[in-house]
Amino acid sequence: MRNYVHTLLGATALLALGLSAASAQTTLKASHQFPGGKGDPRDEMVQMIARNVENANVGLKIQVFPGASLYKPQEQWGALTKGQLDLTSFPLDYASGRHPQFSATLMPGLVRNFERAERLNDSEFMKDIKRIVEDAGAIVIADAWLSGAFASKKNCIRGPETVKGQVTRAAGPAFEEMLAKAGASIASMPSSEIYPAMQTGVLDAANTSSESFVSYRLFEQAKCLTAPGENALWFMYEPVLISKKVFDKLKPEQQKAILEAGEKAEKWFAQEAKKGDEKMIDTFKKAGVEVVEMSPEDYQAWLNVAKESSYKNFAEKVKGGQDLIDKALAVQ
Repeated sequence: MRNYVHTLLGATALLALGLSAASAQTTLKASHQFPGGKGDPRDEMVQMIARNVENANVGLKIQVFPGASLYKPQEQWGALTKGQLDLTSFPLDYASGRHPQFSATLMPGLVRNFERAERLNDSEFMKDIKRIVEDAGAIVIADAWLSGAFASKKNCIRGPETVKGQVTRAAGPAFEEMLAKAGASIASMPSSEIYPAMQTGVLDAANTSSESFVSYRLFEQAKCLTAPGENALWFMYEPVLISKKVFDKLKPEQQKAILEAGEKAEKWFAQEAKKGDEKMIDTFKKAGVEVVEMSPEDYQAWLNVAKESSYKNFAEKVKGGQDLIDKALAVQ
């Protein structure tokens, strides 16, 4: 009996220790709009952070909710900055309605290639952007840039004249202003809604990231794809963010694990994103979609339209807008 009691007491003590350890673990929720488990590197980037944080054994776990299953795309920024959502992979321009400076992270022709995007990450331009992010209640734990393309059900989009009369989805106000100036009609929606809009005839054309063109199977709706090529007009900043309220409550070792996991995922993503363009081109060609690229002349014609519309409006209407554009263009 004494041995039984000792065994029982020992088991109870172990159970108590187990419960204590379990209760000591903190679980964070990560939300994003991109498809999960289908090879989208934005989802994989968040999943990678979750794995590395858990492997750090600091009493921290991240549960990932892909495919807008926890929050709708446009709801994530507000939830994050209020501390209701812990982490997100988020196209920063989606919050430009609250912070118009964020439109600079999706400004036509401002980035042009991945090498320049990586240099932008450490520039005065990005320091200003990240200061606004932090003041609003979030922290960037991993930078991510994606190139993008144009696709149409009607014709190939090359120079500005080729979008005239088409109902087009443009990612962000800056692209909307440029496309409207070129004669397109604009329909605003997140990238996750492009497919049904093209399928039902609400949209004729769209521009979004190369990854979204594949993940959302837009090759099933397009007649022609304009790939980024050497003259990428479209680049978008989609960082992984953590709520500042949440981050500040974590233990130092947990904060360290989060930041280190973010750094690893950022380096991985920088290489993976470059492969996205090739994958998109191959996927669309296999689906029988015509694939073209803009010529240098097309690119310059679009830049001229952008300078007369989105650049001009951004400089005039956004506090510090001209300074942000100048700082971005100063990065060689």
